[in-house]
Amino acid sequence: MSLVQFLIFYYRIQQALQWWHYRQSIKLFLEAEKIRDELLQETFTIRCNLYLLTLENMSISNTKTQEYLDKIDNLHHSLVKLSDRLFPVFLQDSLPLAIECLLERWVASNPHIHFQSDMPLDWRHEPVERSLLVLMSLEELLTIILSEILASVSINFSLKRKKSLGELKIQINYPDVSTFVFNSNLTELKYLCETFQFLTSGKCLYRSQNLRFTWYFIW
Repeated sequence: MSLVQFLIFYYRIQQALQWWHYRQSIKLFLEAEKIRDELLQETFTIRCNLYLLTLENMSISNTKTQEYLDKIDNLHHSLVKLSDRLFPVFLQDSLPLAIECLLERWVASNPHIHFQSDMPLDWRHEPVERSLLVLMSLEELLTIILSEILASVSINFSLKRKKSLGELKIQINYPDVSTFVFNSNLTELKYLCETFQFLTSGKCLYRSQNLRFTWYFIW
């Protein structure tokens, strides 16, 4: 590799990793804001109400008791969802299950998009940090390609073993030419591909045909 080629390669990887770091920083910032604005406020409110009750030596009615129980249940549910977003509960044991859980969240928030998945029942043992990178890359891909889409789109997912390699295939069928062309030329997709290859020592391929865009994460 010549010096010029090396510098071009270095600059490309640098841009991709800076983009990746920015995306992850934004996610952490939004999670922290959610904790401060919602979860901590909720716990503060519950604590204050209970403290006032003890000062006034008041008994709690059944209605109030149920109200506090509901708030604590909601708080618990929010903390469970937060922990799953930060580190999916199934990731250490099963990458396919972790992917299914991720897709369930996207299905719930995007009812206009049709998701179909083909996940194996068993999966090979691999370092959890590698599985996390695969899952994070998949979520970044979904965030990029679905953030501006309001029309109906169908996406098929499949996870397979190819000899000693793992392959996650994502096939996206777009409803019209303009949406397809727009999503095919996003710079973020190139950054994602470069980052995945650099951090996993794997491969990232994408192909387009008609109104179909197919991604392959191979590691």
